[in-house]
Amino acid sequence: MFLRTVLAFAFLAVPIGARAAEAGSGQNPFGFPFEFVLFGLILLGVALAHRHALAVALTGLISIIAYELLVTGFPHGPGVLGLTAHFALEWVELTNLALLLLGFAVLANQFEGSRIPDAIPALLPANWTAGLILLALIFVLSIFLDNIAGALIGGVIARQVYRERVSVGFLAGIVAAANAGGAGSVVGDTTTTMMWIGGVSPLDVAPAFLAAGAAFAVFGVFSAFQQHRYAPELNRTGEPPCIDWIKGAVVLFMLFVLVLTNIVGNDRFADVYATMPSLGLALWVSIGLSAFVRQPKWPVLREAAKGAAFLIALVACASLMPIETLPPASWPVTFGLGALSAAFDNIPLTALAIRQGGYDWALLAYAIGFGGSMTWFGSSAGVALTNLYPEGRSVILWVRGGWYVPIAYAVGFFVLLAARGWNP
Repeated sequence: MFLRTVLAFAFLAVPIGARAAEAGSGQNPFGFPFEFVLFGLILLGVALAHRHALAVALTGLISIIAYELLVTGFPHGPGVLGLTAHFALEWVELTNLALLLLGFAVLANQFEGSRIPDAIPALLPANWTAGLILLALIFVLSIFLDNIAGALIGGVIARQVYRERVSVGFLAGIVAAANAGGAGSVVGDTTTTMMWIGGVSPLDVAPAFLAAGAAFAVFGVFSAFQQHRYAPELNRTGEPPCIDWIKGAVVLFMLFVLVLTNIVGNDRFADVYATMPSLGLALWVSIGLSAFVRQPKWPVLREAAKGAAFLIALVACASLMPIETLPPASWPVTFGLGALSAAFDNIPLTALAIRQGGYDWALLAYAIGFGGSMTWFGSSAGVALTNLYPEGRSVILWVRGGWYVPIAYAVGFFVLLAARGWNP
């Protein structure tokens, strides 16, 4: 019933907004672009009707496109030509996200099939620090890999360590660890990679690790304690697993190709990297080549495709918002952008910040990278992980279980600000 109400209101909002636009030059009666009303409805629908998140996101995207097509025009011009021009600029990021989400689902399945995760519980201490060590591993992995890969690998390991009894709060901790690890690395997150392509030095981004480390000291401890109470017994039963080392080598090959493509592409072929979904294509080339050695389980793509379609629709909606500039750069604005990232996709926000300039890039990288951890759909890592754990697709459960993530975000932000000040 709630889903039908949201969808109906989203479609009804288009003619309502059109009438308001006639009276107010594209503005609603409250004095701000009506697209934000539609986007707010999408977020409300995703938060409260999480089982139908894809339907809500697709309906919202259609509604926003219809409204801008019929009433206000698109960020790059009116009518069909404006729509075409907009997605001609956005297709690289959207395609890259889709390819990565689908590809990492295959990679995670190959990793699980190698049975390497089955051997990890025996290596961990039989107390709450097992969860802390696992989160630390995800943090470190995400420094060198994309945070989506870090979250999925961590999710696969957690499933084996805790006998598939993983709390939603610990899922929030996994996403927070992946996003924190990627915050200070220009190869660890899409947003920091965008900064690198835009001319920001990796050394200017690296101090974000100070904020990420401070945040980890908060959410890592709380999340590990919480998971230990939820599932105190580790999976230590049975004989040592028979590891498929060839599958393990296949996973390492995929990760090597990703890291190499990211580093070489940004350093030597930045123009090509910015105009082609190079990372996603490289991942799928490595999947295709490795399939001759160990065939993946292709059915995993079915569920991953739903998650990818949801995230693409949400990112596309965010990109259509009529935000032409951000407030003047300052640390309060940066803090606000991080909080906004929990609901509003951070890719268009990062693009605007790079174009505007004047930011402390380390503070922005941390804020805009880690802030999305506060909701399951606030980052691509969260969307990917909830493909493995559908129970995590509830904003209420996510916030209730991961209540310490917003606190960790604020602690990390102000630790970095106090240590370095504002350094644009």
